[in-house]
Amino acid sequence: MIEKVIIMGAAGRDFHNFNVYFKDNPRYKVIALTATQIPDIAGRVYPSLLAGDLYPQGIPIYHEKELCRLIRKHAVDLVAFSYSDIAHTDIMHIASSVMAAGADFTLIGATYTMLRSRKSVVAICAVRTGCGKSQTTRHVCSILQDMGKKVVAVRHPMPYGDLTRQVVQRFASYEDFETHKCTIEEREEYEPLVDQGLIVYAGVDYKKILAAAETEADVVVWDGGNNDTPFFYPDVHITLFDPHRPGHERLYYPGETNMLMADIAVINKVDSAPGDQVGKVRATIEKFAPLADIVLAESALKIETPELIQGKRVLVVEDGPTLTHGGMEFGAGVLAAERFQARELVNPRQYAVGSICTTYEQYPHLQRVLPAMGYGGKQMKELAATINQTPCDLVLFATPIDLPHLFTINKPTLRVKYAYKDHGEPTLKTVLEQRMRQLAG
Repeated sequence: MIEKVIIMGAAGRDFHNFNVYFKDNPRYKVIALTATQIPDIAGRVYPSLLAGDLYPQGIPIYHEKELCRLIRKHAVDLVAFSYSDIAHTDIMHIASSVMAAGADFTLIGATYTMLRSRKSVVAICAVRTGCGKSQTTRHVCSILQDMGKKVVAVRHPMPYGDLTRQVVQRFASYEDFETHKCTIEEREEYEPLVDQGLIVYAGVDYKKILAAAETEADVVVWDGGNNDTPFFYPDVHITLFDPHRPGHERLYYPGETNMLMADIAVINKVDSAPGDQVGKVRATIEKFAPLADIVLAESALKIETPELIQGKRVLVVEDGPTLTHGGMEFGAGVLAAERFQARELVNPRQYAVGSICTTYEQYPHLQRVLPAMGYGGKQMKELAATINQTPCDLVLFATPIDLPHLFTINKPTLRVKYAYKDHGEPTLKTVLEQRMRQLAG
């Protein structure tokens, strides 16, 4: 009996799960994919070029709100949940709706979708979006390079454009960002690694991506997205924790899985989080992942001229995903503004334009900050217009890329960077080198 399937996703994990679990499998007929979290990714088609011979017309992608209607219309047998950073209770609400509509509901086991590499794999993942994976990835790459390893980073997918042009993407220069028409969200992840002299791969087909990366690397570093589990089977699994959100490590999917699988647990932001909250996170790790090495770290602020902040009315622009589905009310920009005595954090909500207004409606916890939303050219223009309409003395950009290079800002700007910093012993270098030596035998 052929099972009719819908895959719930957000333009990333869903495509990977299809490619490695459902594609070319005559037991299943994937009727549709659904999309959420990311603006304007519904209404597309997963193309036949990627879907394979069983899907000559491709597979339609609908908005998630159409899910129950599609189940009933097509008498769907199974719904496969395939995206990340969602509360356990919200998953069960979705499961209840799916079952009430007449279908089974499944979560595909993490290891079922992990590809085996011929090279060593170090994975950097997290229990929530915004824990500090990116700077940790950069630091891990530096540690491995200092060990004499050739390192290639492979980034969790963000294929929001023409999927047929995003099968395998290789980034080694700024020209590659233009060639692949990268969004702000993509550039935020790729650009700092390329600045470090690293090659970055991403795209849609991670079997092909892994094969390409293996030709250039001794060690493949998996740079995770959201709080998703790795697409490659890790030899060393590093998981990031955020003590600003204690307890979340057991409340969100699949972040709890990353905690349970961790070889190295990095508690980040200990310099800005209350000590009792750091202690709560440590106790959770010690209880549920007792074999993990625990490392304490800081997300260190780097500002060239911090004195420019003092006494100013500041508009803070923070990393988008951290504030939106990551659920944070602030990031490094707010911390910098407070630390260096800004007179006021200007609330940009009333000056928001277009889809930025929609973002504030969808995430009402955002009050004093502007999320750097840029999932396409139109939204980038709306972000720029929102910034330019907001009255302030200074725009403080705490995003991984320099946004003023992408569009014109009509007021002074200052960039806040952040980097990994060890907070005492053991250091990440110490425990990672030890794990790598154990792999070498």
